[in-house]
Amino acid sequence: MRQPLPVKKPAFKHPPKVRYEPPTIEEAIAAASDLSSDVENQIEIAAGLMGVPPEEIRPHIRKASPVRPVTTIVSGRRTVVVERTVRRRAAG
Repeated sequence: MRQPLPVKKPAFKHPPKVRYEPPTIEEAIAAASDLSSDVENQIEIAAGLMGVPPEEIRPHIRKASPVRPVTTIVSGRRTVVVERTVRRRAAG
């Protein structure tokens, strides 16, 4: 008959310290642009990620250039990269 394995207690006595760093403005904008294509939603998402008011994010989003979505498909020895163009809407 087998005996149960002994349970090891953790080596540390206190929980580990976890450091929280909010994302940089570039990281927050990149994440927001991946989650939404609407600029106003991007502003809200980035502001929420950084914990700042949307008014602080708005000028940075306007400066950020639109990133082309890229899809990479790997099949066997061939790699296919598909770049989708971003349509610009006519103002007015």
